[in-house]
Amino acid sequence: MSDVKSLEIASRELDERIATGDRVIAMAAEAGEPIKGMAIADVMAWTSGSGHIIRKLAGEGSAYEATFLDARGKQGFSYVHSNSYDHLCEVQGALKGLRRALDAGLLIDLRRVLQADIFADFLEMAEHFLSEGFKDAAAVLIGGVLEDTLRKLSDANGLPLKSAQGKPLTIDPMNVNLARAGVYLPLTQKQITSWADLRNSAAHGNCGKYTASEVKEMLLFVQRFAGDFMQ
Repeated sequence: MSDVKSLEIASRELDERIATGDRVIAMAAEAGEPIKGMAIADVMAWTSGSGHIIRKLAGEGSAYEATFLDARGKQGFSYVHSNSYDHLCEVQGALKGLRRALDAGLLIDLRRVLQADIFADFLEMAEHFLSEGFKDAAAVLIGGVLEDTLRKLSDANGLPLKSAQGKPLTIDPMNVNLARAGVYLPLTQKQITSWADLRNSAAHGNCGKYTASEVKEMLLFVQRFAGDFMQ
């Protein structure tokens, strides 16, 4: 099966998961007591399927998978009612954020492409997205460049790239490790934390939490940062 055909099938599956998620969340919002029986089976099937399609489209270690795993770890999915379904909404947010990334053409293997050291090309692409009014796509792309820059810096300084459980480190732990090692100053660490939060908001579909102007500032910061530290 061709890559294009596989992507089309996965895209349809993603849309089905999103549609199911809307129904599951509506059901949970109206439940006066914990749902039971087949309703719980539907929730568990939707949750498992959501994790599968997220990994299939975005890959392991993506921001979308991180959101999914965080939601899964917060609360049991066998206990759902009108006062306990925020974790379902977080999974749905990851699915919808993934849908936006797919529509914007961002589901490429950043880790593979960035190995060729073409940060500038991706940042130029992000600048183009911004100029066309696609601030969310730009934020996700800039965040990918920032994360890969931190990964390369960590590797160059002998710092860990994976957690004790073998999972790839995300921006925040790499940022802490690099600042503690004196690779850059605490002020830079604070700025990176701020931009990581913006990137995560974009990836999770929380697009009202930031403006296009802030994404532009993020772009300028990452351009300077990559230029200073990746010489």
